[in-house]
Amino acid sequence: MKDWRPDLSLSSSPRYMAIADRIEMDLRNGVLEVGDRLPPQRELAKRIDIDFTTVARGYAEARKRGLVDSHVGRGTFVSGGPNKAGGSAVSYIAPDLYREAAIDLSMNLPPEPSDPELIARMREGMATVAANLVPLLRYQGFGGLPVDKEAAAGWLARRGLVPSQDRIFVTPGAHPALLAICGLLARPGETILSENITYPGIRSIAAQLGLVLSGLPIDEDGILPDAFAAACEQLNPKALYLNPTLQNPLTLTIPEQRRRDICVVAQKYGVPIIEDDAYGFIPQQAPTPFAALAPDLTWHIGGLAKCLGAGLRLAYVVAPDSKAIWPFAGAMRAVNVMASPLTMALATRWIEDGTADAILRFLREEASARQDMVAAILPAGSYRSDPISFNIWLPLVNGWTRSIFASHMRSAGIGVVASDAFTVDCIAPEAVRVCLGGPIDREKLQGALDFMGHALEGPPERSASFF
Repeated sequence: MKDWRPDLSLSSSPRYMAIADRIEMDLRNGVLEVGDRLPPQRELAKRIDIDFTTVARGYAEARKRGLVDSHVGRGTFVSGGPNKAGGSAVSYIAPDLYREAAIDLSMNLPPEPSDPELIARMREGMATVAANLVPLLRYQGFGGLPVDKEAAAGWLARRGLVPSQDRIFVTPGAHPALLAICGLLARPGETILSENITYPGIRSIAAQLGLVLSGLPIDEDGILPDAFAAACEQLNPKALYLNPTLQNPLTLTIPEQRRRDICVVAQKYGVPIIEDDAYGFIPQQAPTPFAALAPDLTWHIGGLAKCLGAGLRLAYVVAPDSKAIWPFAGAMRAVNVMASPLTMALATRWIEDGTADAILRFLREEASARQDMVAAILPAGSYRSDPISFNIWLPLVNGWTRSIFASHMRSAGIGVVASDAFTVDCIAPEAVRVCLGGPIDREKLQGALDFMGHALEGPPERSASFF
């Protein structure tokens, strides 16, 4: 390990920037060389008598410039240097490295597969599909070919759903399906209900369609049936939107008895349920879907983005009955024409040959491992999560507000989402959503969580004073 002790006294820049500047300068003058291991962040903070958070931000800034690489358990190593013309190390860093430098914990994506055998299996499925490529470049049967609907029916059966094929529609993702369903059920100015802290996509869709989105109070088990009934009496809602399993952002799962209680109210008032089951396949034993408890009222959306991959852009929609599928098909055709035959064929292949199950097993194991990392860094009870969810809900303490915390994280290249994005008809709590999946690997995630955890140990002034 290099016995590096940077002198920051002559710099007028913020001290975290001065640390990165000093690394770059010492690379030029030979004090540091590529491959040198820098002191651990806490040790350097003690050496030069500054705050750990400032050092962490300095190392993060150096990573952005391509000057260093960090490896959990091994340390931070010098990886860049000045070019032959004497310019900055930044000048010859590939553009991809800038994109990879940021640690984006703002998108709720599944962890990306890293197992070579699994990736090879996924590629094999794609190669099989590509062997019959030309027909897949044509227009296909709208809403999915029989073979695709058969695969969808088999997939949905794992959630206890047994709809006939004439009630199944393959769509290019959950969002277009939500847009079409909401547009069918409600007209501009009419009300649909949701949780008062809910998925932001439904907020955007309601605004786009000119609908009134009204939030219902929730407890640990989801929306309160009595509040739902009261809203039915007062607001005449046209639908109830729910994300009932591993709900985004709170990670709660509505237990079966609460689901049954909600169905009783929905049936009494004739309110359709829009079941956004994006995460329903992640638990090995999730509660019975609303579409099985109240099939005549429920529009079920089984998206593949969270359980197989967002790039597929596919979702399996189950309509309440075969008649309801026709206006839905018309709405879908008006804006989307059809789902991609290529991705439909690939999803069908993966479901049929067991690759989809292998991907699910990986996601469960990796999500569990990442939740274990969170539990090792953040105090028990300080956040809300599920052992296999892709995110945590983090209430803020020690005087941190959501805006200051998000800004502080952003300054270190870490993206989180403030609670404002999720709230409906309630005051946004001082909290953020922190996502754990996507392309980020465990090492970078651990570094981001360490930085986050340290910041929350004290008030924002302790960190903000070093900006």
